[in-house]
Amino acid sequence: MFTEKDLKDFESKGISLATIEGQLNRFKTGFPYLKVVSAASIGNGVVSLTTGEEMECVYAWDDYLHSGGSVEKFVPASGAASRMFKNLFEFLASGRQEPETSFEKKFFSEIKNFAFYHELNAVCLKRAGMGIEDLMSDGLYSEVVRLLLSEEGLNYGNLPKGVLKFHKSEDAVHTAIEEHMEEGAQYATDANNNVDIHFTVSPEHRELFNRVFLSSRNKMEMEYGVHYSISMSEQKSSTDTIAVNLDNTPFRESDDTILFRPAGHGALIENLNERSANVIFIKNIDNIVPATKREITVKYKKILGGYLILLQKRISKYLGLLKSGQYTIDDLREMIHFVHDKLCLRYSETKHLDDSELAVYLQSKFNRPIRVCGVVKNDGEPGGGPFIAYNADGSTSLQIMESSQFDLTDRQSCELMNKATHFNPVDLVCYIKDDKGNKFNLSDYVDNETGFISMKSKNGKDLKALELPGLWNGAMSDWNTVFIEVPIETFNPVKTVNDLLRDMHQ
Repeated sequence: MFTEKDLKDFESKGISLATIEGQLNRFKTGFPYLKVVSAASIGNGVVSLTTGEEMECVYAWDDYLHSGGSVEKFVPASGAASRMFKNLFEFLASGRQEPETSFEKKFFSEIKNFAFYHELNAVCLKRAGMGIEDLMSDGLYSEVVRLLLSEEGLNYGNLPKGVLKFHKSEDAVHTAIEEHMEEGAQYATDANNNVDIHFTVSPEHRELFNRVFLSSRNKMEMEYGVHYSISMSEQKSSTDTIAVNLDNTPFRESDDTILFRPAGHGALIENLNERSANVIFIKNIDNIVPATKREITVKYKKILGGYLILLQKRISKYLGLLKSGQYTIDDLREMIHFVHDKLCLRYSETKHLDDSELAVYLQSKFNRPIRVCGVVKNDGEPGGGPFIAYNADGSTSLQIMESSQFDLTDRQSCELMNKATHFNPVDLVCYIKDDKGNKFNLSDYVDNETGFISMKSKNGKDLKALELPGLWNGAMSDWNTVFIEVPIETFNPVKTVNDLLRDMHQ
C-alpha cells in the first residue's frame, strides 16, 4: 500500500508506520459513542458559587499571585479568519451588487461601527478612487467587500483572527491579540510584574503576530506597569492525520503524495504539554471584549483561578496524608466524600475495597491534572456542554462533550443531549503539576477513543478526515474536573464579522 517515498514522508513528519496503520484502522472501525449518565446541572455537577464563596476565590487567587505563583495565558489562535467572513464571500460569489440578506444589510448599514472602518475607507479611496459611502451610494457594495477580503485590500479573508481590528476606543483601534495582552495584565500578572502569554499560531502567520507584539508591547507595558513574555508555537506535524477516500484507502494528491491534515484543536494538547507554569488559563482568540466591557470577565477569571488554587491545595493535602500512611478511616471517608461531592467522580466498586486498597484508589484519582471550567447557561449558542459520563473502568466523571460524541440515531441519547442546561464557552484554568511540583505528562490523560471522523473535500473530491480527541474534550478526559457557572456576559465569541456589532464588542 505504501511506497518508499510514502515511508520517507511519514518519517519526515515524525509519524510512525504503526500510527498510520492505526489511523487507517480507525476509519474502518469508527469511534464509540460515549455513554452518558446525565447532563450536568446546578447541584449535579455544576457549581453555583455564593457571593461569599466568590470573594474567597478572588482572595485565594490574589494571594497565589502575590506569593510567587506561576501563571500563563494560553490562547489557541491558529488558522485564518475565512469562516468569519463566510457570508461576505457568498455575497461576492453571488454576483449581486447590492445587499439582499439580513446579514448583508446589517453589515452595510452599520459598517461605520466596525473598528476596521477607517482603514478600509482609506484602502477604498486608494484602490477604487472613492470612499466606502460613495461606493455604496453608487451601488458598488461588492467592491467594498472585495477590498475588505482580498489581498488587493485589507486581506481580511486570509488573515488570522488575532491580527484583525476587533474594537475601537476614542483614540485607538485594537486587534484581538492586543485585547488578550491587556486582559492578561488584568488577572495574570505574577509577583514580578510579568505577564506570560502563549499563542498557538500557523507557521505562515508568525511574522504577523510578531508585528502586533512589537507595535503594542511598549505602550501596554507602560500603561499596566508590567513586562510581557510572549511566546508562540505551531501545531506539530507529527499530530497530523492521514486523509482517506470514501473506501478508506489513503487519499492521494495529483502528484501521488498522500494527503495529511491538521487533526483539530485536540492536537494542541502537545503544545500545552510543553508549557511550564503551574496554572494555565485557556481561552480562544475570538472570545475577547474591549477594556470598557471587561470588568466582569476579569472578576470571573480570578474566581475560577482562586477556586482552582483552593482545590489544588486540598488535593495536595490529601495526597500528602495518603503517601505518609498516617491516615485514619475518618480521613478516608472525608476523601471519598470530597471525590464524590467536589470532583463528581463515582465508582461503585469502592465499597468493596479495604482501607489500603481505597487509599491506593484515592491516590490514583488525586494525582492527576486539574481543570476548572467556566460554563454558561445554554441559550442556543453552538458548542459542547458539561455532562456526567461513564469511563472505561465503569466509573463516572464530568466531561465536556460535543454532539459528535452522542449517538444521534438513539432517542435516549438525543434526549440526554437536549437536556443540557449549560454549554462550554472554552473558559478553562488548569493546574498541570503534581503535589511535588513535577509536570504531568498530559498525553497520559487523553482518551484516544473520543476522536471523530468528518467529511471534507479537496479539489472537488470527497474525503474522510480524522480528528483527534478535542483539547477540552477527550484530550482532558482523565483530568480532575470541576464546572463553575459563570455569567453569559463572559462569553462573547466572534464567529462572524457581524458579531463585532454586538453591544459587548462596541
